[in-house]
This record gives sequence, structure tokens and C-alpha cells, in this order.
Amino acid sequence: MSTTENRPEWLDNAVFYEIYPQSFNDTNADGIGDLNGITEKLDYIRELGCNAIWINPCFKSPFGDAGYDVEDYYTIAPRYGTNEDMIRLFSEAHKRDMHVILDLVPGHTAVTHEWFRQSMKAQRNEFTDRYVWTDSIWEEPQGMGCIRGISDRDGSCAVNFFSHQPALNYGFYKPDRDWQQPMDAPGPMATREALKDIMRFWLCAGCDGFRVDMAGSLVKHDEDGKGTIALWQDIRAFLDREFPSAAMVSEWGEPDKSLLGGFHMDFLLHFGPSHYNDLFRCPEPYFSKRGKGSAKEFISAYKENYAKTNGKGLICIPSGNHDMDRLARSLDTDEMRVAFAFLLSMPGAPFIYYGDEIGMRYVEGLTSVEGGYGRTGSRSPMQWDKGLNAGFSSARADMLYIPQDSSPDRPDAASQCADDNSLRSEVKRLIAVRMANPALRSNGSIEFISDGYPLVYSRSAEGQTIAVIINPSAESALVPDIRGKFLYIVGSAEAKENGTRIGGCSAAFVEL
Repeated sequence: MSTTENRPEWLDNAVFYEIYPQSFNDTNADGIGDLNGITEKLDYIRELGCNAIWINPCFKSPFGDAGYDVEDYYTIAPRYGTNEDMIRLFSEAHKRDMHVILDLVPGHTAVTHEWFRQSMKAQRNEFTDRYVWTDSIWEEPQGMGCIRGISDRDGSCAVNFFSHQPALNYGFYKPDRDWQQPMDAPGPMATREALKDIMRFWLCAGCDGFRVDMAGSLVKHDEDGKGTIALWQDIRAFLDREFPSAAMVSEWGEPDKSLLGGFHMDFLLHFGPSHYNDLFRCPEPYFSKRGKGSAKEFISAYKENYAKTNGKGLICIPSGNHDMDRLARSLDTDEMRVAFAFLLSMPGAPFIYYGDEIGMRYVEGLTSVEGGYGRTGSRSPMQWDKGLNAGFSSARADMLYIPQDSSPDRPDAASQCADDNSLRSEVKRLIAVRMANPALRSNGSIEFISDGYPLVYSRSAEGQTIAVIINPSAESALVPDIRGKFLYIVGSAEAKENGTRIGGCSAAFVEL
């Protein structure tokens, strides 16, 4: 069995910047961000300290779900540019010693995908079994939702998310209906090979790997994930043979399964049992100055997951993403400074959602755009400067993909780059400290010392040990028995005879 021991070295020191392409930088005045806009801002991202980029879906799509409904995996959506623009983006990133991973959506397509158009036909063809269909229009695939009554084919097609996203067929681990095909049936195997072809195409073009959407959902009736793990192990073997340096990051939320499947890293999801939201997005977040939150259940879940990774700790904790509220909706700037001290000192690759480094706000009360619904307020255009449309676009304001934060005091990148005391400057320094100290990087081990206020843990690698003290509370605290050289302080901290006193709403990295 192939393993992830051969993971690309660049992942060991990667700090990712997540880009929602339609909202990042518009260079052709149509109100929608584009690939040339990303290329134009590579120096900004690199100057922040991020050396890797995750780009949300950018393939041709009807955009019923912001590009997660793919119509053609081989073609860049015209509104973003061309395949040549993407290849140039890869090349320019590599010149800056940066890496780019694309968002891969293997579980479903758009209803407009040619595969689905062909699968709807009553006559059998090579795509008849590309999707999960029942044998009768009157039978629904239990627990999956379905599309039915839209073609001459007799049957209902399972969906993976929205009703316009038909589920691709990778087989059933335990089939119990005639229409449920086993994993090794010709249809599921053809789907698997088609996925490899897509990955091969973009890796040959210069892509450095993939973040895989809903990675644990492919094989159906697979409660323990054994079938899906086996499927990804097969894909891992293909990558090891042809593209051994390709990075694979999963949206799975179960690192024991995803790492066994051959992924290098797994996201700690904001839904499910991770308690990630206890930290940043709940009525009393742990990172609030009020000091009424709790990190205990998060730490307990994290330790359990960390143990399942055999000490690899390759669990990605994002600042946020396109599916959740902005940090600034629940935390003020000082609280975000401390939150970033935590995010940038934990194992696994950190992921910074575009605009979080300047504290961009959730834009309230927006009408849903492209399937965003309550998530739309976290997808507003990047605020670059104090100029027209905050520097995002030279289009009319009513043409912008999503309305911007209209507040007179909205944060912007240019102002914060020029201000040594800004949130962005703090994030930049924290990334630099992480990069300069092996113990703080992705593969350093972690041991939790305290899970209250303050939160205390030690990171160790290459003979270096650093104690990290995180105190979101407004009240200062004495941390006994932690003394050493201060590598970095957010807020205030001082050495005492019996330990370290950490100020309110502060963090400290102490080399022991």
C-alpha cells in the first residue's frame, strides 16, 4: 500500500492563502475577479509570507454553486480567463518559489456537463453509468436526494449537494439494490479513470496539487469509509508513479481516514465534531476578551485526531473560508491578533482566507449570489485600497460580483501594509516567526499543557522546543514554570521568577 511518507517537501513549511477567484482582483472591469488578477497580486501574497495558494473552483460552470458545479473540468471558466492564463499563473508563482493547488470537485458535476447530458439518454452509452441512477423514476436513492423527471431515461439520479449537482458514480461499498453497482463495476471504474485523467491534465500544466472537495463522500453505502479509502489509495499509487510531488489536501474532517487514503493533509472542518467553531464562531468564542468561552472540547477533539495521525499532525486549521462567517464578525482586531498567533503556531499547514489578514468584515443582509445564501457575506470583493471599489475593480459598483462593505472605515490592504501596527503587519510577523523556527512549522510535535485561559502548549522539532501561551481573555495571568527566551509577543508578556506573566488579550512564544 502506498503511504504519504513521500509527501512533497514544500508542504512541510507551507502557509496557504485561499483565494475565492471571483472576489479577489478584477483586471478587465467586468466586476468579477480573474486569473490575471491573481497573478497581479502574487507579490502581495508572497510579501505577506504565504508561499502557497489554494484557488477555489475556476473551471467552466453555470455557477449555480459558485463553480462547485463543474461543467467542464478541462477548461477555465471564460469569466476568469483562459487555460493559458492559468498556466502563466502557475509559472509566475513558481518563479516566486510559491505553489498553487486547485480545488478539485470529484463527487458531482453540473447538470450541464456533457457526461450528464449523455447519461440522461434512454439509449445505453459510455456515460450511462457515470452517475448514480436508480432503475425506476419512482424509486429515490435513500438519503441522497435526487433529480428525476427531466429526461427520457427511466430512473432517478442521486445528488451530492444542491439539486443541480448529480452524484458521480464510484460504486457502492455494500450494494443492496440491483441499480447499486459495486466499486469494481465498469461504470465506477470508468469514473475513477476519468478523475485521474483530469488530475493528470492540470498537473502536466503546472498545478502543484489539489484540495479535494467532499473527499470522503465518493463511494456510497460506505459507513466506515473503507471503500473511499481504497479508492484514494489507488489514486495515491497513480500519483506516486506519475506525479510524486503533487500535494493532496482533503476536505474530509477525519484525518485517520484521509491520511490512510494517501492525502498529505486534512482540513479540520467547521461542521461536525471538531468544535472548531467554539474558538471563533459561537455566542461566546474562546478568542473573545470576555473570557467566557472554552477550548476544552476543541482540544480534546484535536488531541484525538492528532493521535490518529501517528504524530504527523497534518491537520489544517483555517482562519476561515468561503463557507463560514468572517473572523471579524465575532472578533475585534486585538482578538484576531491573538487568534492568528494560535493559527500560525499550530501543526499542519495554516490556511488564511483572503482578506482575513486585514480583518475584512462579513457583509450583512446580502441577497444570495450563486448559491451562497448565508455564506454570501463572507465572499465580498477584496479591499485593496481606498480608491474606486476599494481597488477591486474599475467597473460600476452595481456590476460587482457581490456588493462590498460600504462602511467608511472598512479595512484595506494598502493602508495596513503601510502601518506597522496593523493586523496585516502582525500576521506577516507571525508567519515570519513560524518560518524561522522549525518547532513552529507543520511537522513539529505538540503537547498541550493547559486548555483553559490561557491556553498553553509546547511545539518541538529539530532539537528546538517552544512554549506557546495564548491568552484571549482581557485578564492577565501567570503561567507557572514557563521561562525562557521570548521569540515573539503579541500584546504583552514578562518573565517572572516562577514563570511567565501574560497580559490580557496577548500571546507569547517562549523558547525553552
